[in-house]
Amino acid sequence: MSGETAVLSAQAVTRRYGERVAVSAVSFDVHAGELVALIGPNGAGKTTLLSVLAGVQSPDEGSVNGPAKARGVGWVPQQPAIYSKLTVAENFALWAHLERVADPKDAVRRMLEQTDLIDRADEQVGRLSGGNRQRVNIAVGLLSSPAVLLLDEPSAALDPIQRERLWQFVEHLAGQGTSVMFSTHNVAEVERNARRVLVLHEGRLLFDGSPEALMQAAGRVDGIDFEQAFVAFLAGAKV
Repeated sequence: MSGETAVLSAQAVTRRYGERVAVSAVSFDVHAGELVALIGPNGAGKTTLLSVLAGVQSPDEGSVNGPAKARGVGWVPQQPAIYSKLTVAENFALWAHLERVADPKDAVRRMLEQTDLIDRADEQVGRLSGGNRQRVNIAVGLLSSPAVLLLDEPSAALDPIQRERLWQFVEHLAGQGTSVMFSTHNVAEVERNARRVLVLHEGRLLFDGSPEALMQAAGRVDGIDFEQAFVAFLAGAKV
């Protein structure tokens, strides 16, 4: 994709917390419609990197160049930023106003349709299933029609059916041209859903390529699965 224009670009991004370096000189580009997985062990710096890309935190060094402000970056943290005592429609309306969306009513209608929650519009979010709450959470990040959507552990705590519905929704977004970058500890989701993988370890970017290329980089042999290859790659071993 070297000939394509990046919609989001990280250039030598570094983020520190006191003496600890959480993200160290990370660089990569994201292009339109890409579905990119960010994986690594606990403490690798995934959430920190996503929050810097979203503009929630500023890098101590390096820079992030995102899409035009009118179609900026949508940010969906792991902890839902929605109100359980408000209805689905009320949550959308509130966040549309907070995001200063030009036409809040249209945004609410669009999100109800996009999340397939029209029949739940007047139901309190706290009464929804975990999968539907997560769809509401993601929809909040989509209210301003961002060019890039960042998801931190979007499928955590969801059952298999809820995860399947979630990934169908995310795949549809990418198919419509939205760039989606997500972190996950479920590497099976990476192999199945991601077109590209970034491996972060101790704040450093160790790999940027397709899931198949990661298998090859680990010394792929018959009989090993993607998770085994990922672990082997991190260990610097040949399987």
